[in-house]
Amino acid sequence: MHGGPDALGVPVHDFSTNSNAAGPCEEALHAVQSADPRHYPDPGYAALREALGAFHGVAPDRVVLAASASEFIHRVTALAAQQGARHVAVPLHGFGEYARAAQARGLAVERLRADSPAPLQWACEPSSPLGQGEPVVRTWAAAAPAAAPAWRVVDCAYVPLRLDAAAPWSAALVAHGADCWQLWTPNKALGMTGVRAAYAIAPAGGDAQVQALDALAPAWPVGAHGVALLQAWVRPSVQRWRVYSLDTLRSWKARQEALCIDLGWSVHAGSLANYFCAQPDTAGDLSALQQALAALRRSGIKLRDCTSFGLAGSVRLGVLPPAAQDALRAAWNALPREHRTMPVPSA
Repeated sequence: MHGGPDALGVPVHDFSTNSNAAGPCEEALHAVQSADPRHYPDPGYAALREALGAFHGVAPDRVVLAASASEFIHRVTALAAQQGARHVAVPLHGFGEYARAAQARGLAVERLRADSPAPLQWACEPSSPLGQGEPVVRTWAAAAPAAAPAWRVVDCAYVPLRLDAAAPWSAALVAHGADCWQLWTPNKALGMTGVRAAYAIAPAGGDAQVQALDALAPAWPVGAHGVALLQAWVRPSVQRWRVYSLDTLRSWKARQEALCIDLGWSVHAGSLANYFCAQPDTAGDLSALQQALAALRRSGIKLRDCTSFGLAGSVRLGVLPPAAQDALRAAWNALPREHRTMPVPSA
């Protein structure tokens, strides 16, 4: 399951995706729309690797391009299996693609812990769907490189969308000096999830791993439009836009969390990002919740059911503008009584 369009088309108010609702970033959108699709990109992506390396303060040869985060997840899992991995460690609640890629290759999946011996380990900072900090990332940073398994990957998809007061890059970059990979997907932060492009930063001394991953990649994993998006991502003006957008998202998030509480929902605490989880008040009846979500979808509102994350009874809500929040309130209050406990008056 994933957020976004479905058999009913594009939702009018899509809370199910974590894309930056203050976007799209107009400068990045213009860059993508102006991309020249008549030619293949440079197969070595030399200029793009140079730009991304400079942005992160690393050598260009530490940058691995990927068609998307999902494509990289499957590629690195395939390489780990090729190198002898038999099991993979994933967060208790997290992106299902980590486990799906492992299971597709016959690898066992176990819960991530600080002392996990698994040769491939995944962490997301902040976590999804809860948006919380991932303590194991700091544990990894403090560990001696020799003690690290072959692959530790920090999924940094939501690092640029952290809304807490801490420096937004610091939590994931604590792993920078450790034996960890970083996986980046700027399309979410730019509000352009339809453009599929990603990249990973290898740890220092990971040359052999980079070469092995490049050897497994299809030709031109990133097309002209993806290249344009990633090139726009590193521009100072685009980063300024991102930073300014966080102020908007903070305001919307506070209002949206208050709305959920007004509806009688229990909000999971600790989210640092532009999304959070809540448990709608359906008296613990999962069937009633499923029916309610289906009814909301028919009215143009989509929420992310968290059952596949291991959080049955909860939903994840990306932060949306006040008009969408008001539509959610009205639609929830219009549901039949059996789908909820009681109507809630408008604020």
